[in-house]
Amino acid sequence: MKHSIFLLLFLFPLFVLAQKLNLNGQITGLADNTTIVLTDLQNPGSALATTKSKDGVFVLSTKLEAPSLLGLGVGDSIKTAIFVGNETVKVAGAISQKADEWKYSGSPVQNNFLEFQNLFVPQFTALNKIVKDLQAADGTITGNKKLQKAVDEIQQSTDDFIQKHPASPVSALAILSVINITDDVDVLDKRMSKLKTPALDNVFGGQLKKAIVDARFNAIGSVALDFTQIDPSGNPVSLVQFRGKYVLIDFWASWCGPCRRENHFLAKTFNKYKDKNFTVLGVSLDEDKSDWLKAIKKDALHWTQVSDLKGWGNEVAVKYRVTSIPQNLLIGPDGKILAKNLRGDDLDQKLEEILK
Repeated sequence: MKHSIFLLLFLFPLFVLAQKLNLNGQITGLADNTTIVLTDLQNPGSALATTKSKDGVFVLSTKLEAPSLLGLGVGDSIKTAIFVGNETVKVAGAISQKADEWKYSGSPVQNNFLEFQNLFVPQFTALNKIVKDLQAADGTITGNKKLQKAVDEIQQSTDDFIQKHPASPVSALAILSVINITDDVDVLDKRMSKLKTPALDNVFGGQLKKAIVDARFNAIGSVALDFTQIDPSGNPVSLVQFRGKYVLIDFWASWCGPCRRENHFLAKTFNKYKDKNFTVLGVSLDEDKSDWLKAIKKDALHWTQVSDLKGWGNEVAVKYRVTSIPQNLLIGPDGKILAKNLRGDDLDQKLEEILK
């Protein structure tokens, strides 16, 4: 019995140690008394742990509810992100290096996070450049083979990553990272179903579950929420008034450059199909009525326009959870959503298909 008690007493400190994050750093060239701060990047307002360096060494300890994405600040100029849990982690490097080049040991989750960064950062950098170049060229970012190839590569990388790391919290982060190019709720559901419990028992797992619930809202096949807003003449216009027609709800604003460029293509599509049971209902996120009306006239938008002139607080935009523009939904004669965010040739092809 005495031996058993001794063994429990011996293991107790190690057990307690495992219930906290202990980050041990050794950074060559780090000045003494440099402030080292650990913050939760989901709530960066308050520090989780703070210490001072001595002889290039520092130790930070804190208790985490689950593996988390944290910010590591070294002095005033060095900041980096780490993804760790309640474990003993070592970080080694030199002040002359970039913080992203420091080496970590003791955390499988951090290793997964580094793999995630090395894989996705270059791909998203390339994608953003393609989008920027297309917008600068002709304003439309759909129907482009180079763009589609970049998106497909990111999609494949996401599936490969979560298949390789089904129990890692970083896999939940990976799915969230591509949600703006993958709003198909069935795809999101399929990806989440491949994750094991440890991948979901953290803040990103919770966000992913909520994102899927949100994705079901206004999903393709669901009935679009009715709304009423005022046109430029002060007359109320309701979505339900368009039942029996194919209608594109177009969220835009006079101050939105991509929206204005897209208007050029949308006007052509409207003129092509306006006599074939198709119309557009523009919902503007403008605040200044004069700017709104000038843009309608200049861009030759000969379809119904509404706005409450509340900018991003537009009640319809809030109701539809619009967080970026341009954005649109194609509604069928029965009021159900047929497609989302169709622009340029993609919208034209969809209308050609359904209107024959």
